[in-house]
Amino acid sequence: MRGTDVSGGESAAGVRAEGAVTVRVPAKVNVQLAVGAARPDGFHDLANVFLAVGLHDEITVTPADELRVTCAGPDAHQVPLDATNLAARAALALAERHGIGPRVHIHIDKDIPVAGGMAGGSADGAGALLACDALWSLGSTEAELLAICAELGSDVPFSLLGGAALGVGRGERLTPLDVGGTFHWVFAVADGGLSTPAVYAEFDRLTAAADVPPPAADPALLAALSAGDATALAATLTNDLQPAALSLRPSLATTLATGTAAGALAALVSGSGPTTAFLTKDEESAATVAEALLASGDCRTARVTSAPAAGARVVS
Repeated sequence: MRGTDVSGGESAAGVRAEGAVTVRVPAKVNVQLAVGAARPDGFHDLANVFLAVGLHDEITVTPADELRVTCAGPDAHQVPLDATNLAARAALALAERHGIGPRVHIHIDKDIPVAGGMAGGSADGAGALLACDALWSLGSTEAELLAICAELGSDVPFSLLGGAALGVGRGERLTPLDVGGTFHWVFAVADGGLSTPAVYAEFDRLTAAADVPPPAADPALLAALSAGDATALAATLTNDLQPAALSLRPSLATTLATGTAAGALAALVSGSGPTTAFLTKDEESAATVAEALLASGDCRTARVTSAPAAGARVVS
């Protein structure tokens, strides 16, 4: 079976419907998350600079008598297996668009932290969408798949594309960004999760009396990404949701301090948290930071990886 890479602009045409299709899809970190005031529809305008990182889920789809979802891996018990799962919603949306029955078994091999602010659920939605498109030999274009992704959720389009991108609106309108080198990261996974809606609600509470400026991408941060300059990127990392995440989970401040003391160039809460992200100068420094985080007991596990990573792609 020939695999295709949506991030390269190809479609999945020509993949046979029988058998199974497996798609690999990355986690993300927000190197800038600028959040505007709440809109009348309850959403927030964002300037969201996404960077795909080398932690992945794998989504395997096979023909079945009816739609069903299974999951294995760390914290798999926290993943819903009903129609609220973004992977199931992706299959349903694609099937409805083409007037076919969503008769597919979706299996998620989970490695992205669950409810950790790294878009694991969004990754599963994008992965299932690409996998079902291949399994059903629909040959959708990248633009068609991205349109469905945007309907599913704000982070789902980036999970499909990968690399680096600026997301505006709710974060779903993407402009790809150049990345001039490899960035080394450590992610400290906390016990339990944080609800994204709860973090945004806390952001609204904390900024209720403030004049929240319109969100905009930081030119210095974009230049640091383009240059592949980790030191310059560290000086520009920001997350407007971090105060809200720390308000709901004060212990994260200790984790951030531990990683910084161990030599990280910069530390921040990843997205809505509670995973914390540490940018390091090189792979050796990343290993040192991870060891310190594990020894501290401040987190459940620490994962070392690099960025950027490719978007969703068929691997088998």
